[in-house]
Amino acid sequence: MTRLRIALYQPDIPGNTGTILRLAACMGLAVDIIEPAGFVLSDKNLRRAGMDYLAHVTMTRHVNFDAFQAWRSAEGRRLVLASTRAAVRYTDFSFRDDDVLLLGRESAGVPEPVHDAADARLIIPMVEGQRSINVAMSAAMIAGEALRQTAWS
Repeated sequence: MTRLRIALYQPDIPGNTGTILRLAACMGLAVDIIEPAGFVLSDKNLRRAGMDYLAHVTMTRHVNFDAFQAWRSAEGRRLVLASTRAAVRYTDFSFRDDDVLLLGRESAGVPEPVHDAADARLIIPMVEGQRSINVAMSAAMIAGEALRQTAWS
């Protein structure tokens, strides 16, 4: 199991969260949920996309971003944010095995203080005129590259 983690900032679509939990279970990643979520975090809401994989993922819930930051500081982990406002391509970044990959809300991303708290900000290059990639797809792309550089090398 890798030390790499995925963090979701106030997720608001249960299907995407379930899909990311399933990805994490299959890749040996832990997941941090930074609340409040836009839905009730229950097995019922997550089961459709997460299926029976939910029992195989380590999920930690943080009551808010401040609580998450306190945990992260105590752990000494680097926070790597996926952002459409970033300049560094995720494929050009040097990941560490103790990074926390942060993805924002599907509807709004992350607020400026969260953006500023990140140690690094990464972008997935897209064709001109497109707004964003689905958060679960983004998690898979970035986590795959991070794992390729760390756990699979």
